[in-house]
Amino acid sequence: MKHPRTTTWRRVLAGAASAALVLAGAAWTASPAQAATSITNGGFETGDLSGWTTTGTATVTTSSPHGGTYAAQVGGTSPTNGTSSIAQSFTAPSGSPQLGFWYDVFCSDTVTYDWAIATLKDTTANTTATVLPKTCTNGAGWKQVTTPLTAGHGYTLTLSSKDDNYPGDPTYTLYDDVAITGGTAANDFSINDSPASATVNAGGSASSTISTAVTAGSAQSVALSASGLPSGATASFNPASVTAGGSSTLTVTTASSTPSGTYPITVTGTGTSATHTTGFSLTVNGTGSGLVQVSADPFTNSTSQHATEVEPDTFAYGNTIVTSSQVGRFTDGGSSDISWNTSTDGGATWQHGMLPGITTYQGGGSWARVSDPSVAYDARHGTWMITGLVIDAAANGAGVSVSRSADGVNWQNPVLAVGNDGRGYDKEWIVCDNTASSPHFGNCYIEVDVTSSGNAVIMSTSTDGGATWSTPSSPASADAGLGGQPLVQPNGSVIVPFSTNGTSVRSFTSTDGGASWGSSVLVANVSSATVSGSLRSGDGLPSAEIDAAGKVYVAWQDCRFRTRCSSNDIVYSTSTDGTSWSAVTRIPIDPTSSGADHFIPGFGVDHATSGATARLGVYYYFYPNANCTASTCQLEVGFISSTDGGGTWSTAQTVAGPMALSQIASTTQGAMVGDYLSTSVVNGKAVAIFAVGKAPAGGQAFDEGMYTVTGGLALRAGITPSITDPVAFTTPNSERSTPAAIRR
Repeated sequence: MKHPRTTTWRRVLAGAASAALVLAGAAWTASPAQAATSITNGGFETGDLSGWTTTGTATVTTSSPHGGTYAAQVGGTSPTNGTSSIAQSFTAPSGSPQLGFWYDVFCSDTVTYDWAIATLKDTTANTTATVLPKTCTNGAGWKQVTTPLTAGHGYTLTLSSKDDNYPGDPTYTLYDDVAITGGTAANDFSINDSPASATVNAGGSASSTISTAVTAGSAQSVALSASGLPSGATASFNPASVTAGGSSTLTVTTASSTPSGTYPITVTGTGTSATHTTGFSLTVNGTGSGLVQVSADPFTNSTSQHATEVEPDTFAYGNTIVTSSQVGRFTDGGSSDISWNTSTDGGATWQHGMLPGITTYQGGGSWARVSDPSVAYDARHGTWMITGLVIDAAANGAGVSVSRSADGVNWQNPVLAVGNDGRGYDKEWIVCDNTASSPHFGNCYIEVDVTSSGNAVIMSTSTDGGATWSTPSSPASADAGLGGQPLVQPNGSVIVPFSTNGTSVRSFTSTDGGASWGSSVLVANVSSATVSGSLRSGDGLPSAEIDAAGKVYVAWQDCRFRTRCSSNDIVYSTSTDGTSWSAVTRIPIDPTSSGADHFIPGFGVDHATSGATARLGVYYYFYPNANCTASTCQLEVGFISSTDGGGTWSTAQTVAGPMALSQIASTTQGAMVGDYLSTSVVNGKAVAIFAVGKAPAGGQAFDEGMYTVTGGLALRAGITPSITDPVAFTTPNSERSTPAAIRR
């Protein structure tokens, strides 16, 4: 335990402890990644850690490698807890082989607490040598370790870095140019697959070409096998074995009962003198009987696109879930109306219709269009509310409407909460204070930005079930942004995370029921990759939720954990007070080397849980292959969950898709499923509605409706930890000087 001691005390012990612990350096060995007569990817020039088994925090970096472009970074640039390592198994070749590697330690602590260490286990003799004793130096530069090998023996090399998670002194180690020299290589080969991933519907099959090549000596016979298959799936190879240099076709066949999800399949080539593996990722779609359409576009006006539905929100209270989306999307903003879709049995069955009195297309409304639906429930006044951004005939966002209902099925004509004053508006959101003990129980809050004033963020409050609304007011810092999602803590404090036009996420609070709003604070800067295919993806817009104790989760898409910002992960930050925010955390949907892109998250929290047992569920859209075009991109819906407050996550599963971008609504800002998505948790199940495009029939241009998984998806535990390090890419810290494009 670190807290009582001082830097001086630590330095007094450093010399003696260093001497003692170097001699006592214990070995730790990872399971073998492969057995070969040479080191695979010893210079890390593949740009990843392929060929190595990793634990803890490990990645590649372009920062000051010993040779080439990359080095391995073991440990993080922020404090981490415990030992991180990379390991590889190999067989020493004949002759007089010698193993060598280079290391550079970044350790501002002492060897008592933090260190680099490397061990070499001779698996033939069952002995372990510490080839790099515990070392804690800082700025010493690259050093080399060499050690002799016994020809023909099997070895596992483990390169480690230990950090005790003490604030302010992270320890990490760079390793590079791991190689065997001085030996006579035995026969060896390599193996790879193309494609390395595929997506199928349950009952379908996928194929990949497995290629081999001679890398040393002469060709040998290689037997092929596959492991890690999902339930009900089988794998076959044609032919079942090849001579190194040849190829085979892998066919994976799924059953109709194979569960949806993404499965890492290991293809193993077993030769007479070496064994190698390659990975094949199989995604099984969840488009079975559990996926149901909850609504469809009934309109026929010639000015908007039919049949299209986009941009859904959800809210749950008790067993009732109310959702809404845009219906009949215009290319340049808004829709013919917004819907209501209601379930009173936790998402098992649904009723649906269109909100009356907003637009000229439904129930005698006066507005030309409406956009950006958001849903809330006011427990004190027993009132469901759906807000919309009303749009005039000139396609300007004119204000915020509020439609109200006592049961979520029968809806009144709307009231106008904000606007109709000649100014422009965009991206409103609503929430209500539903904690009976709160001093502001029954208050409801709307956030919206004023586009005609540089996206100025404003708030309005209702105390009477949404019938009337206060004159809008601004946070003390007079922020510009959009997409704010207010949340109410049990004590009545309101926390409002919002996007500063895509370059960062900030938040501000009110502790007096909306009478005043404080200055904003930074949650995090945003680094996001452009989503391929010109898809409209809501860059930087947050998805926010809150647990039973008032801990706020804010999620968005971000590329900081991917080399060269190649694609996006779903990340999040948390706060218990809206002022101090955690480090940005990556949700481990797949490896950062996967090549997939993830965006438009809908973050859900079980409101009956909190803290380390909070149950989380996240729906999101993704491309299995980020490197695609408008004609080749395959858009899918995924889901992942956690039962320990985000400490670990389940295996991700595919819920819907793939769909072509030509099957979803077209807008002036790209093909569209929505700028946001939403998840609500009911009875331990995560429920969302999401846009799914299908091949149109009957002369329609589109068939894009709102779908859900009947009864929702279970929040499952997992074993894959979330990570906060290492950050591989950082966008320069500068917010836009001009507002982002209006995203009606």
